[in-house]
Amino acid sequence: MVFSSLFFVFVFFLANILTQAFVPDIKKKNIVMLCFSLVFYAWSGLRFVPLLLIMTFICWVGAIEVIRAQARGKSGKPILAAAIVLVLLILGIFKYTGFFLKNVQLLTGVPKEIPRIVMPIGISFYTFQLLSYVIDVYRGDAEVQKKYWLLLLYASLFHQCIAGPIVRYRDVYEDILHRKVKLSEVSRGITRFTVGLAKKAILANGCSKVADTLLAAGVIETTSVLGVWLGAICYTLFIYLDFSAYSDMAIGMGLMTGFHYKENFNYPYTADSITDFWRRWHISLSTFFRDYVYIPLGGNRCSKARHIFNMFVVWGLTGMWHGASWNFILWGLYYFVFLVLEKYVIHPEQRIVKPLRRVLTLLVVVIGWVLFRFSDMGMLGTALKGMVGLNGNAFHTAPSWIIFQNNVWFLLFACVSVTPLGTHIANAMRNLSRKSAAWFWTYGVWDILHPLILLVLSTMALAGASYNPFLYFQF
Repeated sequence: MVFSSLFFVFVFFLANILTQAFVPDIKKKNIVMLCFSLVFYAWSGLRFVPLLLIMTFICWVGAIEVIRAQARGKSGKPILAAAIVLVLLILGIFKYTGFFLKNVQLLTGVPKEIPRIVMPIGISFYTFQLLSYVIDVYRGDAEVQKKYWLLLLYASLFHQCIAGPIVRYRDVYEDILHRKVKLSEVSRGITRFTVGLAKKAILANGCSKVADTLLAAGVIETTSVLGVWLGAICYTLFIYLDFSAYSDMAIGMGLMTGFHYKENFNYPYTADSITDFWRRWHISLSTFFRDYVYIPLGGNRCSKARHIFNMFVVWGLTGMWHGASWNFILWGLYYFVFLVLEKYVIHPEQRIVKPLRRVLTLLVVVIGWVLFRFSDMGMLGTALKGMVGLNGNAFHTAPSWIIFQNNVWFLLFACVSVTPLGTHIANAMRNLSRKSAAWFWTYGVWDILHPLILLVLSTMALAGASYNPFLYFQF
């Protein structure tokens, strides 16, 4: 089940909203929310639920034992380490065993057959959430949760369990125990959800179709230079619209049920440096690695060599987190190189004017998404060579030009949608509504109608659609 399905929107989530509205007290609300969350997770594979239960149990027991050890005057660090190792070992078995054995096989010829291990959906997300919980309890940054089922609720909340954002327990602790639904937040939540749904159903899916047409195996070898770049740009648009759509819907659903999730994207394609890009892109993941890997390693309060090593570790792990494939590791280290160059060599904010910095940053990002897209190293090489005409491909051809002409207005709208222009217009209308009666009524009508319009358009786009994946589900 995905958020951008008619069954989810009009049956599952509507049922969840109604039960949350009519169930009288917070304990019963939480029990019902847990049931919905486990059903949602089990929808993708009932066999994966025990793994979620086990990993939550490990961190639940680990946090309690850490607190008991600290109460006896001990550090609790061995217990923390044991919980972290166990959870990461489980993640590693399911996510990286095949990758490891495949590389061993290439070097040694053994094993003859590589077992196929199906990766549980969302395991990377709820693993990081549970790790942040037990580490924060150890540090004294979060209250220990003595009730297992409430920690399971936190780990399995269907709003964000399988594709983020990565939510820290300390940020939703009060919401789990004492949340209250406000009418103003319900309104904001509906708007945010419908914006995310439209992003996914209309824009992301449309961009992905164009990218798949131009960058498909058997096609990319002869695609023109402009065609490869058009495909790369469409994939760049898709990956942001897809990822941010899920976060928008999660944040919106949270507001409708009393949960407050932090922002996960802040218009990253308007960044004026790679450092700025990673302050804006997948913020919950970036801050996780910052707080639980980078700073414990020493951050930037160390020698230059050590700082570069710390960055290398963080960006290598960032790449590995996204998938068990060399292209993801290469993608992470690609950003490591540019971040080191910005920090110690180029200093772009001192030497390059901001408009040019933005163009150069976006160029780096587009090429980076090409690395991200192709797990097959041969196809990756073909794509990169195709971008500069080294496949013997023409600069432009009629098929690529026709695809561009057929999608030009759609792509222009998609480009505008990844900028804050829409937000600026909405804010301007809101400010005018406070000064003018005419604008007050205009803005009021728009505020009511545009979520409904987006819902109708999204429903039309989804009706009968067979192409509707969420890319982050693979993580």
